[in-house]
Amino acid sequence: MNLVILALPLGGITWLRLYESALIRQTESELIAQAAFIEAAYLAALARQQRVPESYGTPVIAPPPPSDPEGRWRPRWADLDLATDPVLPAPADPQPATRKPDRIARTIGRELTPMLRAAQQTTLAGMRIVDAGGLIVASTGDERDDDIGLSLAAQDEVRRALTGEAVSAMRWRGAEAPPPPLDSISRGTRIRVYVTEPIGRDGRVIGAVLLVRTPANIRQAIYGKRKPLLRAGIGLLLVVIALTLLMSVTITGPVKRLIEQARRAARGEQNAVMPLKRPGTREIAELSETVAGMAQTLEARARYIRDFAAHVSHEFKTPLTAIQGSVELLRDHGEGMSVDERARFLGILAADATRLERLVQRLLELARADMQPVSGGSADLAIVAAAVAARHREGGLTVEIDGGAPLHVTIAAELLDSMLGSLLDNVRQHAGAGARARLAWRDTADGVELDVSDDGNGISPANRARIFEPFFTTARDGGNTGLGLAIIRALLAAHGGGIELLDSARGAHWRLRLPRAE
Repeated sequence: MNLVILALPLGGITWLRLYESALIRQTESELIAQAAFIEAAYLAALARQQRVPESYGTPVIAPPPPSDPEGRWRPRWADLDLATDPVLPAPADPQPATRKPDRIARTIGRELTPMLRAAQQTTLAGMRIVDAGGLIVASTGDERDDDIGLSLAAQDEVRRALTGEAVSAMRWRGAEAPPPPLDSISRGTRIRVYVTEPIGRDGRVIGAVLLVRTPANIRQAIYGKRKPLLRAGIGLLLVVIALTLLMSVTITGPVKRLIEQARRAARGEQNAVMPLKRPGTREIAELSETVAGMAQTLEARARYIRDFAAHVSHEFKTPLTAIQGSVELLRDHGEGMSVDERARFLGILAADATRLERLVQRLLELARADMQPVSGGSADLAIVAAAVAARHREGGLTVEIDGGAPLHVTIAAELLDSMLGSLLDNVRQHAGAGARARLAWRDTADGVELDVSDDGNGISPANRARIFEPFFTTARDGGNTGLGLAIIRALLAAHGGGIELLDSARGAHWRLRLPRAE
């Protein structure tokens, strides 16, 4: 990509038509200046002639060029454009004339011819002067190819100039003329610029100046500047190499290290993905931190799944072992057992089957809680709390409510009812007889805080650290699965909330953070 970018400015020069137009306009401007001097020299020579009639020349037909209010200045600007102006065919050769050139014009032409040929050695332009009838009276052609007396009246630029119009045009050199070599003085181009300037005197045209020259082109300019361009190309190549090395250090190198970390993580290495120490750029640093955070989340999730699978297998192993033992005893010794013994083993089977069914049901609830999308519903906290409290009062638990003003939270009423009911069930199971529970909530800047507390026996320091672990329970004999708090935490996390166990002098104190409904 860097080499392509490097080649674009160099390759684009070949097609830079705007630059070619600038070269053509430069040539046109130079020819206009030369034509103005030749016209002035012609008029000066005319002033030295004797017996020049007042009707000498032909009346001006074309409108006069724009000038300043005083008529002193009449500038002529170069306006040829390779993109919009046509390139005309090569002009026809001068034609034989049926008359001789004007005597005065021929005399002036002989006087100016040495000057034109001397100037050509510097300007490289072809120069011709024609009389009012279009016959050549002065030319820079060599003596062996003298075209004096031939007619250019049929050439469009000359014909228009003899009406008083200044004309510039581009013409092809000719199909039979191959482009000159790059180092030739003919500029190495197929296009020639033609400039004609009328020679005027007292509102009459007495002749015209025709100049032609091949402009420089882009190839000629590149060839003339080949050494500086070569040095510039080498300099650009060094810059590209430096940029490539810099990109390797700041982008490619860090990305390769990040890829290697990802491959190590894919092979199962722990803590393989860490934020890069030298990321090179801010974007790579952000990418590294994001990938490291994602890897840590995946590792934590993998540990959770591994530990969860171990807990599930342990929880299922106990009732399955009991069921398997009871089935073997009934199969091997069932005929010799008394009715009470068979009933006792059948009761064990029923109890363990019920326990497995309850485990499966709670596991499904936990899975749904982990994948629970935001419901989009809302609930009046006071109404839900009152319904849950009334239901548990009927079960023998004293529940107090201290909620203050009613508040709405963005959790469906049935989910909020289930979470509060599960917490109050824990109070009834663990707090002991005569325990009292209290529900209180308040509005905060971050949402709604709901406190559920009791005055029971509380939770021991050893169990506080494990209270949210799936399957951890101290009431397994009472049918508790140890999944209730894990389900509540998953549901609250799915809705942007949370739950924590606070320190309290007596009993347990839970705080739920709920999103407030706008």
